[in-house]
Amino acid sequence: MTDDGTADTLAAMGPRLRTARERHGATLTDVGRATGISPSTLSRIETGRRKPTLEVLLRLAKAYGISLDELAGTAPAAPAGPRTPTPQRPGDDKAVLPLTRYVGGLHAHKHVLPAVDAPPTRPRQVSHDGYAWLCVLYGRLWLALGEQDLVLSAGDVAEFDARTAHGVANAGPGGPVEYLIMFGPQGERLRPRAPAPDRRAR
Repeated sequence: MTDDGTADTLAAMGPRLRTARERHGATLTDVGRATGISPSTLSRIETGRRKPTLEVLLRLAKAYGISLDELAGTAPAAPAGPRTPTPQRPGDDKAVLPLTRYVGGLHAHKHVLPAVDAPPTRPRQVSHDGYAWLCVLYGRLWLALGEQDLVLSAGDVAEFDARTAHGVANAGPGGPVEYLIMFGPQGERLRPRAPAPDRRAR
């Protein structure tokens, strides 16, 4: 059995889950398709007629890009409406602006890394399922991709399997770095539809 406080927290998650879904512009069917949870189950959870399990909450938190603390009401929830760049978890001063509002499939973000006063240490690397496409808009970006160390400048593009350990940092010292990143499920990649221009002299 759960205590009254835990029961109240679980009951309050329904409205928060509905708010998170609507903020993404997703329907119950969209979320069900992305998480494997039936729309009818999602509806009962959102209306408080069913208490979500931890596994369900983890799937939904991942789909909506929010933390379990936000669902529990122990962390400030993101404001409704257009989002603005906000710092991520403590120790990560990167700002992220989501550019897509739906759940599942390809999604895009704009990242901004602040200026640094000294050469950075090698970026901390992570790996996960998915495929990534990255384009630098401004500044110099250090991309640590597996054993490779690449410095990308404005206009440079990189694409890679996200299962390869990777991390980024401002290559500084100097100004900030801005870049776009698109991410998709494993096996889903960008598909060029127009032929590359012929750059040979005529």
